[in-house]
Amino acid sequence: MSTEEIRQEQQFITGLYTRLDQLREQAEESVRGALVQVGSGFQARVERDVQVAEQSGLLRAIHAGENGLCFGRLDFRDGRTYHIGRIGIRQDDPSRTPMVIDWRADMARPFYLATGHSPMGLRRRRHLTTEGRTVTALHDELMDLSDPTRTGHEGADADEVLLATLDAARTGRMHDIVRTIQAEQDRIIRAPHQGVMVVEGGPGTGKTVVALHRAAYLLYEHRELLARRAVLIVGPNPAFLGYIGDVLPSLGETGVLLATIGELFPGVRATGTDSPAAAEVKGRAAMAGVLAKALRDRQTVPERATEIDHDGYGTLQLDRAMAEDARLRARECGLPHNLARPVFAFHVIDALTAQLAERIGADPFGGPNLLGPGDIAQMGKEIATSREVHAAVDELWPQVTPQEFVADFLADPVHLDDGSAGLIRRQGGAWSEADVPLLDEAAELLGEDDSAARAAAEAERQERIAYAQGVLELSAGSETYEFEDEESEVLAAHDVIDAERMADRHEEADRRSAAERAAADRTWAFGHIVVDEAQELSAMAWRLLMRRIPTRSMTLVGDPAQTAETAGLGSWERILEPYVGDRWEHVRLGVNYRTPAEIMEVAAGFLRAHDPSFVPPGSVRSTGVRPWALRVAADGLAVAVAREAAAARDGGRVAVVAPAALHASLLAELPDAGHGPAPDLTRDVVLLDARQAKGLEFDTVLVVEPAEYGVSDLYVALTRATQRLGVLHTGELPGALGGLADAG
Repeated sequence: MSTEEIRQEQQFITGLYTRLDQLREQAEESVRGALVQVGSGFQARVERDVQVAEQSGLLRAIHAGENGLCFGRLDFRDGRTYHIGRIGIRQDDPSRTPMVIDWRADMARPFYLATGHSPMGLRRRRHLTTEGRTVTALHDELMDLSDPTRTGHEGADADEVLLATLDAARTGRMHDIVRTIQAEQDRIIRAPHQGVMVVEGGPGTGKTVVALHRAAYLLYEHRELLARRAVLIVGPNPAFLGYIGDVLPSLGETGVLLATIGELFPGVRATGTDSPAAAEVKGRAAMAGVLAKALRDRQTVPERATEIDHDGYGTLQLDRAMAEDARLRARECGLPHNLARPVFAFHVIDALTAQLAERIGADPFGGPNLLGPGDIAQMGKEIATSREVHAAVDELWPQVTPQEFVADFLADPVHLDDGSAGLIRRQGGAWSEADVPLLDEAAELLGEDDSAARAAAEAERQERIAYAQGVLELSAGSETYEFEDEESEVLAAHDVIDAERMADRHEEADRRSAAERAAADRTWAFGHIVVDEAQELSAMAWRLLMRRIPTRSMTLVGDPAQTAETAGLGSWERILEPYVGDRWEHVRLGVNYRTPAEIMEVAAGFLRAHDPSFVPPGSVRSTGVRPWALRVAADGLAVAVAREAAAARDGGRVAVVAPAALHASLLAELPDAGHGPAPDLTRDVVLLDARQAKGLEFDTVLVVEPAEYGVSDLYVALTRATQRLGVLHTGELPGALGGLADAG
């Protein structure tokens, strides 16, 4: 094997990192210069600017480059040679060919699509393996067999690099796949930005990582739009978000918000839990209408006339007819409840003013009212400031927050007449994930009356203007040095700027990233949304998401066969028909890169016993290791699990997937295991339930008490392993779990 080829590639990599070091020094010098210019008083602001800079542009590229920047090379028949990497790096002379081509550029496509049958102009494709800044291996694929040149690094198996990657030990974090993107994956990643794309695939088909690389590609291809609007990645649980959290940053992309549905209502963090039945009720599409009816019930009219004492003029009567007319006018205006409240109040005040005007200004001889328009207007102002009038309006048309409204609704779930009210009725407690779409629906129905906030902002602005005016007046009166008997030509501050412009110039800018601003703004419209495990979301959750993407630019990832949530819609048609009809694209990934054939045979046999039409994805590799089952005594289960986990740790990371009711006893024997709502997946052993395990993968998986799982949950648990699968049980195994070797 030629060491000269490795030496040449090492020389290139060394030069590449020298260039990166130069770019880093330039960036750091720019930061130091900015600090000097603004002075120490603005240190915090500049440091914040630096943090934003690190999330975009040059510094982002530098940080990404430290993680194995260059991984490939393309040698074309016409003599052109391009290195391919996670991000593009230009030479110091922009007119020259870039040192590294970004994997997302069109020029890089032959690295993923070229074959011997369709070489796309290539004579050779090279894969580089690096550790830090050191080249450790090369793998060359010949596209042109007539080319006599040989490097000594040609591989007999074109999939050698892919298989080596799949066999590598897991780290507890998902890695990017830019080195091994397959042709079917590349077509999905580079699909057009607009519209809805559904990426369906069984366990291990790479649908999640493909969707993440699609997000990275779209951020590259539509940088200006998506950097401004941000991309939202929605995951099923915090453990999953932690697992995928390094993928986009490793590709130089951080302008992305990762969240669960329970984190998409600003100011609320869903930590409570619902029974599956309660979550199903809360997730029904009909809940939108139920909440709307409940809100209309808050818009009341008095059964009997409400007496309002008005100083000096006796008692006014707010009767049912007056309130009904005001309510009708407010509802007809088409505004949400809180925004329509001033309309209701105006008509109430107008009716009371007319009543008072008729009482005071009535002509005893039947003539026209003796009060003029000015007198009546003054009466209206007095009534509008009456505490009694405000109290009456508050009672009949109260201003309500989404949290208050939903809490009241859950305490008394009116308009649920199918017997399901008891399932969701509760007093207080933490918000659950199923509550968040209800809060979002309530916010839409209520609207946000920001008049007080706008008034406060304007008052603050007027204070800044007044302060600026004082500064200008002070500068105008200060001593200046002029030539005697000549008109001074020295310009003072007030000659070039007025107080209002000066105040606006010094207003504190919003320096948050687009993702940070989006996280704090319920009405934010994202540029693109990726939803993982999309089949699990309820109809109400989809209403929430669709409000955040009016352009319907989405990538939906999932597998209906893995639907476990009772509230989940499962079918793509049921999810999308209300929003885009049949105007969506569906692609299916059919190759299983994660699960060895031996494990997939067991998992597929189990699911096929419940659904004879099920067709599993085909596994690309076999380990020769059969999955096994071990029956133990009930009082020895935790000890047996701990023993097997300890034995498996030498082979990589271990996941113990067990029903939540067993976690306490298992933790007693596994004190160092990662566990909880957001477990540390980098621990050698992690304890999860089946729902937490969705989308994750481990070298070894131990499934505990499989008979206590639902069909979908057990199928998920069985397909998390990349190398070895074991099943521990105290009772009889489910009959469909054939093919397990007896480890007893």
